[in-house]
Amino acid sequence: MPSGNQLAEPQLAALMPSCVSMHTTRLALTGSSHHELMRMADSVEEAASLLRDAEPDLILFHCTAVSSFSAALEAQLVRRIESSSGRRATTTAQALIASLTAVEARRIVMLSPYCDEVNAREATFFRSAGFDICAIAGFGFRGVADMMAITPERWKEFAIDHRDPSADAYVISCTATRSLEAIHDLEAILGRPVITSNSAAFWHAMALVGIDDPISGAGQLLMQPLRSAR
Repeated sequence: MPSGNQLAEPQLAALMPSCVSMHTTRLALTGSSHHELMRMADSVEEAASLLRDAEPDLILFHCTAVSSFSAALEAQLVRRIESSSGRRATTTAQALIASLTAVEARRIVMLSPYCDEVNAREATFFRSAGFDICAIAGFGFRGVADMMAITPERWKEFAIDHRDPSADAYVISCTATRSLEAIHDLEAILGRPVITSNSAAFWHAMALVGIDDPISGAGQLLMQPLRSAR
């Protein structure tokens, strides 16, 4: 995961059933420039080989902005990780697509802490996967510290401000956000599934390793039968 991310690990760990353990390594990323995003992918083989030593069942490349940079890069990351580790791999972008498919969403509102440049690339990625973007909005931040500083209450306000009745679901993108805590209240207000990068990654990873039990308290997605993602 990105080196500056302080939020994904505790959020994922809080959702983990007792039979699952999580082991992480980091790749350099604290900003959102083209150079910084591409640099994160440079050492993916080394990171994957280190994780191989922990004998995981699955390796997750957990960065939304990099894994959704393009469909070609996303596929390349999976191949490189699997080749270097001998283990099955997935990405946050794959998890988001699988999660939206599981809740039968085709039209989405995409919200993020990102700048317009990153949002535009991610929207292109979703469209190439067959989704329609009803609306897209970001806070305009480029640094991870600013992204992590957005409170759950502010995420609620932001999502409500960009409410679109034609949407099937809302995506709050970025693994370094405090948006997981906002899912329950937002789903009650918006009347639609709300999926975050971390909730999607957790749900998809559990499905891929064969964990079947629904998880309560983190939105409609995590109540879906997990094997439907396999």
